Amino acid sequence: MGRKGGRVAAKDTNFMGPTHVAVIMDGNGRWAQMRGRPRLFGHQAGVRRVREIVEACPDLGIRYLTVFAFSTENWRRTQAEVSGLMNLFRRYIQKEAQALLEAGVRVRFIGDRDRLEPKLVDMMHALEELTAGNELLNLTVAINYGGRDEVARATQRLAREVAAGRLDPEDVDAETLASFLDTCLLPDPDLVIRTSGEARISNFLLWQSAYAEYEFSPVLWPDFTADHFAEIVSNFGARERRYGAVKA
Repeated sequence: MGRKGGRVAAKDTNFMGPTHVAVIMDGNGRWAQMRGRPRLFGHQAGVRRVREIVEACPDLGIRYLTVFAFSTENWRRTQAEVSGLMNLFRRYIQKEAQALLEAGVRVRFIGDRDRLEPKLVDMMHALEELTAGNELLNLTVAINYGGRDEVARATQRLAREVAAGRLDPEDVDAETLASFLDTCLLPDPDLVIRTSGEARISNFLLWQSAYAEYEFSPVLWPDFTADHFAEIVSNFGARERRYGAVKA
């Protein structure tokens, strides 16, 4: 996963860009169907685009990138598509592991792993362990992830702590609940990008994105280049983030 020079300009030191960008990678299936190909062909093209966006992040000053790979609702798709996606995840980990390590990328996975096949879970854990010492970019991949499911699982864990007497109910606040989320080790996203022209958040990082800026790009994910990404990141610097307050 070598750097590709010449496409994305290095970040201006005076530019207040996002530290954490989250991406809903939408449009793979439509991209493939427009070309008369099966949906899995689009997903394969989408994986190649992930590589390009990952490579672009460090030069843009982005330290955290979270991508939505497979939702809790995606199990409703055809068995052929789901099986193909799971095979694609395994191939991605196997093919990219060494390159991610050498590029300084730390990989984490979020989502409920109980429904995933054991071999894939083992590969996910091995990649997390392999890259645990990297610091250039934190790449988080959401697999079998849903925002509501995450909050429900976090609440269950919190409730068990209360029931065991290790946590006082009066001490439970937003910060406490956040510490039980899958993303407890990550900062909240500053910017959430969704490709393909759809303007919805699809149950992605519901808690964490409370004050994130959103960008809905009309570009289908397999066509979403590092230049598209850099332009959105650049535009982020012009936004005024007030977090519920008013400008002085």
